Amino acid sequence: MPEVDLKQAIEAFLAMLAAERGAAVNTIAAYRRDLAGAGEAIGDLTTASSKDLESLGDVWRDLAPSSLARKCSALRQFFAFLQDDGIRDDDPSPALPKPRTRRPLPRLLSHEEVGALFSTAEAEAGSGRPEAVRLLTLLELLYGSGLRATELVSLNLNAVPRDVPFLMINGKGGQQRMVPVSTRAQQALSRWLAARIGEGRMLFPSRSVRGHITRVRLFQMLRDLAGRAGLDPEKVSPHVLRHAFATHLLEGGADLRVLQTLLGHADIATTEIYTHVDGARLVSLVNSKHPLAAHRSGD
Repeated sequence: MPEVDLKQAIEAFLAMLAAERGAAVNTIAAYRRDLAGAGEAIGDLTTASSKDLESLGDVWRDLAPSSLARKCSALRQFFAFLQDDGIRDDDPSPALPKPRTRRPLPRLLSHEEVGALFSTAEAEAGSGRPEAVRLLTLLELLYGSGLRATELVSLNLNAVPRDVPFLMINGKGGQQRMVPVSTRAQQALSRWLAARIGEGRMLFPSRSVRGHITRVRLFQMLRDLAGRAGLDPEKVSPHVLRHAFATHLLEGGADLRVLQTLLGHADIATTEIYTHVDGARLVSLVNSKHPLAAHRSGD
């Protein structure tokens, strides 16, 4: 194997990520730190052995699972790059510690709790006050379309086509997707467009500065609404309503791949977190509907 300077190899690898894979600046910076840190811990990565990589388990034992997973990913990709470039003729990355990533389960709102939010918001919007109409529209789009908070508050007026029931969303990583808008949400949008306060090209403009309302303001409005609806404000947030959208669609029989598209997840594994919500219902279904359900033990 040719002798290669580790720093040069790392920079060549990062340049490849940027040029060929379009890696984000933050990703490249994180990988640079991860590779440099691994090099400091076990020495030259271009000649590191499987045993060296095994020792990283002790070095990284206190890391959060997500941080460990990222570091291992950086090293796996780096060793693959070294092989492709003929710098190494082997790949020791299988010896890396195995991160046990476990996504936290999302907080859930029941159908009754969501109903309480909507009952309160609808009653308040009946007054015709622009702020109340806006809040109902925000709620409809969070729960009815599963938008992220940032996606929602940053919607442009031209994202709301007049002839089709879809929104054009600019999601994470600049990825665009079309999101269906329910009849209820369309009605709320129409009311809001007629009552809209503020100027500019944003659908939900801010009155204090040019631009749109902030995620923090959206969060505050939902917490206040939850209190008026008799719910624990700590249970309600834009993200929780997005979870409720996904959870309740799955309960209704939605396909996981369809849900992935609606939520704008790049990886189906991210969407699979929602499959846990049907656990109790599925057990009940098997117990009550399976052909052997009537044959109890001991009968």
